[in-house]
Amino acid sequence: MIIAPSPHVLIVEDDRDIAQLVARYLRGNDIRVTTAENSREMDRALAEGSVDLLVLDLNLPGEDGLDICRRLRGNNSPLPIVMLTARGEEIDRILGLEMGADDYLPKPFNPRELLARIKAVLRRRTVERPDPVETTRILAFCGWELDVRLRELFNPVHARVPVTAAEFDLLHIFCQRPGQVLSRDQLLELTQGRIAGPYERSIDVLVSRLRQKIEDDPKEPRLVKTIRSGGYLFTPTIERH
Repeated sequence: MIIAPSPHVLIVEDDRDIAQLVARYLRGNDIRVTTAENSREMDRALAEGSVDLLVLDLNLPGEDGLDICRRLRGNNSPLPIVMLTARGEEIDRILGLEMGADDYLPKPFNPRELLARIKAVLRRRTVERPDPVETTRILAFCGWELDVRLRELFNPVHARVPVTAAEFDLLHIFCQRPGQVLSRDQLLELTQGRIAGPYERSIDVLVSRLRQKIEDDPKEPRLVKTIRSGGYLFTPTIERH
C-alpha cells in the first residue's frame, strides 16, 4: 500500500506568534509546514523544495501579499494561494481574488477554519483518478477545450491558457451545466463547498477573471452572461470527448 505524502504548506507571515501558532496546529493535523517572514524567505523556500499551497498574509514588510500574488500569477505559477486579510476588509478580499488568490480568510481567524480552507483548496487541485464509468476527458466549447483529467485549459489554437484552481473549478461547473442560470450562492457552494457570507463577492471576481481569459471582449461577454437578479448563464453548447 502506497501512502500519499503529507501536503507541504508554506506560511508567509511576519507575525511570528501567529505563524508559530498556525504552524503548530497544522503540523498536528498531518501537514508539513515551512514558515517565512517576507518575500525573500518565501522565494528561498519555494526554490528549495516542493510546496503544495501558500498561506500568504496581505500585510507584509517590503513586497506585500498582493504584489507577491501578482508576481506569482504573472509568472504563470499554478501554486494554490490562500490569502490572509486583516480586519476582514471587503476591498482586501476582492483585490486578493483579482490578483489570483484561490481563497481568503479574514483575521482574526480560527486555525481550524484555515485548515478547512487549505484542505478544500488542495482537494480541488488534486487530479483524481478517472472514474472507469466516466469516459469524458475533454469538455469543448467554441474551439476551447477543458481537460478535466489534467485540469488544463486550451484556447482555439490549442495553446495552454494558465488558470488557477478556482478558475478551473468555476469553468468546469459552467461546462457541466450549460444553459442553466446559476446563482452566486449555488456557484460558491458547488466550487468551494461553503455558504456565502455577507458581502460575498468572490464569485463575481472569479467570473471577471475567467472572462478576461476566454471572452473575445470581456466587457461584452458572450460565453458567460450575467442574468440580472439571477446569477450567471454559460451559453455555449458543450461537446464531450
